[in-house]
Formats: sequence, structure tokens, C-alpha cells
Amino acid sequence: MRLLSLLAAAGLAVASATALADTLSVEGAHVRAVPPVSTTTAAFMRLHNSGEADRELVAASTPAARVAELHNHVDVDGVMQMRQVEAIAVPAGEGARLAPGGYHLMLIDLVAPLHEGDEVALSLTFDDGQTLEVAAPVRRIETMGHGMADDGAEGKAEGMSHSAH
Repeated sequence: MRLLSLLAAAGLAVASATALADTLSVEGAHVRAVPPVSTTTAAFMRLHNSGEADRELVAASTPAARVAELHNHVDVDGVMQMRQVEAIAVPAGEGARLAPGGYHLMLIDLVAPLHEGDEVALSLTFDDGQTLEVAAPVRRIETMGHGMADDGAEGKAEGMSHSAH
């Protein structure tokens, strides 16, 4: 009887985790194509949270780079600087946009050059321990004017500094 209770409890936990997995999704994931000599690039996407609880993206990893970090751009005395962040909020019923000039995943120390059309496997870890696996195609991101365009949205690239990294 005790075994049945344990199995039932385990089944409940699995059902609960599955329901949670259905609340988080990723759309439009892609990795910026960079010249073959570059050792870093960035990944962008839209995170959706259809659940009732706020979530946070707290970590990322990929076999394509030795390090994957969560980053944001901040304006410091009129100069955009990239900063590592501990988490990216994904509010309930909404989501978060990872795009040029804002939040993004930095892929540092690439293990091999990435080419346009390649797919990069990304593992996204959330504050509740849930992990989403994403296949992100490598694509060139066109620049428009002084900003950078990604899916039609302009970001701030002018005066950008990575010196704080």
C-alpha cells in the first residue's frame, strides 16, 4: 500500500511538472551569425509564460560555447554597456523578449565557427528547475540605420561598449 502511495505521489509530481512545462514556451529563437574568427555571439528569442506564476530564466547552456550567460544592455552616461544579469523575468500571462539592445544570451568562447543555417542547441533553465531545450538557427541580423533590427524591432547599438564584460 505504501508503494502505491509513493507511486501516486510521484505521478502527481510528474503531472504537475508537465502542466508547468506547458506554460513556458519559446518563439523565434535564433543565434547571430558572426565572422568565423569571432569567439562570441548572442542568442535571441521570445519567452512566453501562459501560466499563473511569474518565472525567471536563471541559466542557459549550449554545446556550441564553453560559457553561456544572461545579459542586458544598460545606458551608462549615454553609452550602452553590456552587463551580465542573474535572471530574466518572465511574468505570468506575458513573457520576455531577448533582442539586440536588450536582454540576450551571450555565447562566449565558441567551440567552432558557426555558419548561417547551422542550428545551435540551447538549454534554458528557469527558477523552478524546469529546463527547455531549444534549437536556434544561426542567421545574419541586418542593421538598419543606427540601430540593429531583429524581427522588425530596433535596438540600441550606437555607442555600445562591452568594456564592462
